[in-house]
Amino acid sequence: MAAFLPLLTEDSSSLFTALNRIGPVILNANRSVPLPDPPQHSYLLIDQNNADAQDVVAWLDEGVEKVILPLAIIKDLVDVIPSERLLLLLDAANTSAVTDKIRNGISGILLKTPSLDLEFISSLSKFFVGSTIYVSSTSGDLPTLSNIRELRSTGATLILPESHLTLEATSSTKLNIADAFLAPVTSDRPDGLFPTVVTDQTGHSLGLVYSSKQSVAESITTGKGVYQSRKHGLWRKGETSGATQDVVRIRLDCDSDSLEFRVVQHGAGFCHLNRQSCFAEASGLPALEATLKSRLASAPEGSYTKRLFSDANLLKSKIMEEADELCRATSKEDVAFEAADLFYFALTKCIASGVEISDIERSLDKKAKKITRRPGNAKPQWSQKEPAPTGTTSQKSIASEPDGAIKMRTADLSKCSQQERTQLLRRPVLKSDEMIEKVKPIVKAVRERGDKALLEFTAKFDKAQLASTVVFPPFAPETMAIDDEVRKAIDIAYSNIRKFHEAQIQGSKLVVETMPGVVCSRFARAIARVGLYVPGGTAILPSTALMLGIPAQVAGCKEIVLATPPRPDGSISPEVMYVAHLVGASAILKAGGAQAVAAMAYGTETVPKVDKIFGPGNQWVTAAKMFVQNDTDALVSIDMPAGPSEVLVIADHTANPAFVAADLLSQAEHGVDSQVVLVAVDLKPDHLAAIEKEVDDQAHALSRMDIVKQSIPKSIIVKASTVDEAIAFSNDYAPEHLILHLENASQFVSKVENAGRSNGSCGDYASGTNHTLPTNGYARQFSGVNTLSFQKHITSQEITVAGLTNLGPVVATLADCEGLQAHANAVRIRLREMQKNEL
Repeated sequence: MAAFLPLLTEDSSSLFTALNRIGPVILNANRSVPLPDPPQHSYLLIDQNNADAQDVVAWLDEGVEKVILPLAIIKDLVDVIPSERLLLLLDAANTSAVTDKIRNGISGILLKTPSLDLEFISSLSKFFVGSTIYVSSTSGDLPTLSNIRELRSTGATLILPESHLTLEATSSTKLNIADAFLAPVTSDRPDGLFPTVVTDQTGHSLGLVYSSKQSVAESITTGKGVYQSRKHGLWRKGETSGATQDVVRIRLDCDSDSLEFRVVQHGAGFCHLNRQSCFAEASGLPALEATLKSRLASAPEGSYTKRLFSDANLLKSKIMEEADELCRATSKEDVAFEAADLFYFALTKCIASGVEISDIERSLDKKAKKITRRPGNAKPQWSQKEPAPTGTTSQKSIASEPDGAIKMRTADLSKCSQQERTQLLRRPVLKSDEMIEKVKPIVKAVRERGDKALLEFTAKFDKAQLASTVVFPPFAPETMAIDDEVRKAIDIAYSNIRKFHEAQIQGSKLVVETMPGVVCSRFARAIARVGLYVPGGTAILPSTALMLGIPAQVAGCKEIVLATPPRPDGSISPEVMYVAHLVGASAILKAGGAQAVAAMAYGTETVPKVDKIFGPGNQWVTAAKMFVQNDTDALVSIDMPAGPSEVLVIADHTANPAFVAADLLSQAEHGVDSQVVLVAVDLKPDHLAAIEKEVDDQAHALSRMDIVKQSIPKSIIVKASTVDEAIAFSNDYAPEHLILHLENASQFVSKVENAGRSNGSCGDYASGTNHTLPTNGYARQFSGVNTLSFQKHITSQEITVAGLTNLGPVVATLADCEGLQAHANAVRIRLREMQKNEL
């Protein structure tokens, strides 16, 4: 609420400018001069009973905050204009004429009264519950500062006509604007100063200072940032540093004991450390705005931002491209990611045109004030999809789809800057810190309340009402009843996968004599208790149960807990049940998501605790795995961070378009966040077009087409000149799956450095290799799941007397060097004993 509300009837430009810095100004519609343009922070008083309703709406559309109307006009507008934009002009004698409809259709009243009767005004506020009361005295007497404070105590605001206001000192005939503004402000400081928060135009904090009546008065009059230093007196910001401020708005807080200065900051920044803010460096949009302004002034030649500022067509194309990307985004993470890209390019356009974020916000505020609204339909060129262009080289160029065509993005490595190439390597943003915060309450509940919480989450997330979440062997035959062909396929896959993983087992003991009498050894032991997460979600995955269960079985794990989400009826798919039987699962947990991970990590009344958790899953599962791994109370490890499925296909002139398309789609159908990449090695346009046509044709024939329609447009075709260039890009990308459609493909396998696995669907199911693989670029550091993943290695040493005689002094010397006397003593005490025995 403002300290007072000024009423201007003429063109008092200096008063209007100063008053506009401290709050709304009432302008009389009968002014002899036009309204300011734009009429920001203005209320419009219409005291004629014959005012046109269309004019009222037009004024509000122009940006007038509120209109003040007499009863004769307002009664016809309460159903047309939002209540927060309407104030009732009311004589004290006519309060009984106000109907309930009018009371409920306005946000306040301007009361014209011959005297400032506080008791009457207070009772009036009880009649107009929830409305703001503005009071205008018709006596013509000069109100006092006490009158302003007293009215504020009743919740009312005093109207002061311009004839009572001045920029000069308060006198017997006029009140100084600053005195009137500060009349209700109180200070609990001995020096009487007012704490003052300084922000930029968008409300981001710059710092905390102090103000006095003198400094506020000067700021209101001059429009410059002026404060009161507690040590040096009046402080005119930037007077010596050049970092001056233009005051946009000065406001009181709700308790009238502190101020906010909203300013345009010039120079290096507000802080004496030449930073924008005293609290920290800017972040988000303000930081981007500052960076772009700096780049506009002095961007280095060859930089991407310099190209954007210099090439209007490139910038236009990027804005259109990113807008299209945002329209196609579906998940929260993708929408945020694409919106950030669009903001970057849109703000670049704005800065190039001299438009700042504050200008955008003012435009938004003005649009929000409009009463009349357009239908909001899209223009014809956007409401109808256009034909797809024949080709493009931009990083994210996406063809329009007049016939529902499913197409990938295209980029050309020979035309990409280093920054654009880096962008090609990025996956959809996975905000693991945010996801971990979301799973924490779930993990905590399962850890603390065990089975009870697990059953609640299963009912909530899996929509299954269960009496118990755990099934122990032997498993009922009817739960494993599957089609004979499916059983035969699983049995063959089981045999192949087992053969390959049995070959990986390290049963022999490694023994090395490092020096005479010193023998070091290393031997493998199975991890005793393992948890296998088999996703349910959009697909039944007995293949994942095979890929995780077989190496656990081969390694000799004593307990194998298999967790998978139940179906709504509480059952588990019979295919997964059959695989659980084959791999010797010791328990099946009917639960999914973070709750299943938590149950296996900590154990519950019925769920056995495990030592290591394996398996892919959605973001909730991945975040929960990462969280429990870092909790020392859980004492559990995980196989790897796993994200959405991905494949990179390298294809040259020998590639069959149908085969390439099928391999791409094999991973694209996993989920809307899956990503597939085709690296085309010097392919002719017709060959590439044939692949794109196959992708579209095959996608439309898939039962999971709705998923593919979302994942494929987010995926990319990368044009490369040579196989070596293609493999170099693949090594940087580090895909989960790598497929080579190359002439003499085997000769290039030695050049592959980073990939989860180099094969496709056969490896996903039954060839023998494992399909639980590192994603999101983690193939640089992690291997896929294998038999060794389920083993740990223990080392030992055997040292003879002769060995200790030779080695002991070396150990003691190194221990002394590190200041670890007990370590040295453990050797020396044995050496002394050995010497005694020799004597």
